[in-house]
This record gives sequence, structure tokens and C-alpha cells, in this order.
Amino acid sequence: MSRRRDQRGSATVLVIAMAGVLLLVGAALGVVSAMVIAHRAAQSGADLAALAGAAAGTQGLDGCGAAAAVATANHVRLTDCHTDGRVVDVSVSATGPRWLGQIADLSARSRAGPAP
Repeated sequence: MSRRRDQRGSATVLVIAMAGVLLLVGAALGVVSAMVIAHRAAQSGADLAALAGAAAGTQGLDGCGAAAAVATANHVRLTDCHTDGRVVDVSVSATGPRWLGQIADLSARSRAGPAP
């Protein structure tokens, strides 16, 4: 009978430890998922900004101005813009997740223009 008393409560400790591991894994997966979503948003914003800039360039307008307006409308910051004729090359930055100590912003580049 003394042997049963020594093991009393050991299942509770095991369940608490496994719950902690599952919470940690779940939080890590949540951060990774949020980072992937933010990167996709940055890439979409860069693509749309480059396309808007190239379309404006073909009409004789300021390509970088149009790219900046579209980037702002898509909740990304235009960090760099170059035009070479009707070709527009843009870089944007999107705010990354601020969970579990993550502080990095995510960036993306895109280029658009007529075919050579």
C-alpha cells in the first residue's frame, strides 16, 4: 500500500506538463502563421503598387506617386521606388506580428512594366 501513496498525483503533474508544452507549441505556431500572413500582405501590396506605378507610367504620370497611393491603401509603407522609363521597381514594408517578443517588420519587392 505504501507504493500507491508514492505515485499519487503523478498523473496530474504529467497532464500539467503536457498542457504547458501544447500551449507553447500553439503559441509558436500562431506567431509563424501571423508572420506568413503579414509577408503575404506585404508581397500583395508590393505587387499592386508596382502595377499601379507601371500603369501610371504608361499614361505619362508619376509612377512612384501612384505606387505610394496604392501602397498606403493596402496598409503597407512604400520604402523605395525607382522608375526606369515605364518600368517601376518598388519595395514595401508591412508591420509584423508583435507576439512573444517579435518586433520585425516584413518587407517585399516587386517590379512591373511592359515586356521588353
